[in-house]
Amino acid sequence: MKTIGLLGGMSWESSAVYYQLINEGVKESLGGLHSAKIAMVSVDFDSIEQLQHRGDWDGAAKILIAAARRIESAGADFLVICTNTMHKVAPQIESAIQIPLLHIADATAQALSAAGVSTVGLLGTAFTMEQDFYKGRLADNHGLNVLVPGQGDRALVHKVIYEELCLGKVENRSKTEYLRIVEELADRGAEAVILGCTEIGLLIKQSDSHLKLVDTTLIHAQKAVEYAIAV
Repeated sequence: MKTIGLLGGMSWESSAVYYQLINEGVKESLGGLHSAKIAMVSVDFDSIEQLQHRGDWDGAAKILIAAARRIESAGADFLVICTNTMHKVAPQIESAIQIPLLHIADATAQALSAAGVSTVGLLGTAFTMEQDFYKGRLADNHGLNVLVPGQGDRALVHKVIYEELCLGKVENRSKTEYLRIVEELADRGAEAVILGCTEIGLLIKQSDSHLKLVDTTLIHAQKAVEYAIAV
C-alpha cells in the first residue's frame, strides 16, 4: 500500500473528514485491521485565509510548498491537497515536489463523466467560483459546461464558508439558502451540482436534494484510496 500525503488544515474540519473517509475506504477495501498509511501536515488556516483575501497567492504557495516538501520527506508516495480553493497554486506545488499530485478537479470531473453529466453547477469560495483555475480546468480539460450562481448568491456562499463552516458552525438558515441556490442552478440546466469547497458537505447532503450533489471531499478521498491500494 502506498503512503498518502495529506496537506490539510484548510480547514481542519474538512481535513478530519478526509482522514476518516480514507481510513474507512482502506478498511472497506482490504478488510481486517487495515488502515491507511498517511503522512500529513496541517497548516494554520488563519495565515492562509489572510493571504487569500489579500490576493497574495505567491505567499500562500510558499507556505504550502514548504508543507508539501515536508510531506514528501516523510515518505509520502503521492500528495492530496485537502481543499478545493488552494488548488489555485497546485501547479507551483506540483513543480516543487517529486511525487505525483492527485488533483481534486480531475477526480471530480472523472466522477461526473462516469455519471454521464455534461452541465454542472459549481458552489465554492468566490475564488473557486469566479477564477479560472478550477472551473476552467473542468471545462478545458474535461469538456464540462460549468454554471455558477449570480453575484449576490456567490457572495452568500462565500460568506457562509468562511464565517460559519470553517468555524464548525452549521446553521439551518444557511442550509435553506444553499438549497435554494442549488434549485436555481437546476432550473438553469445543471444536471448535478459540485460541492466545490470541502466544507460544504458539512451543510448539505444528497438526502437534502433531488439533484445529484457531487461532494468533492468524498470523491477526492475515494480516489486517494484507489491510488494507494492499486498494485
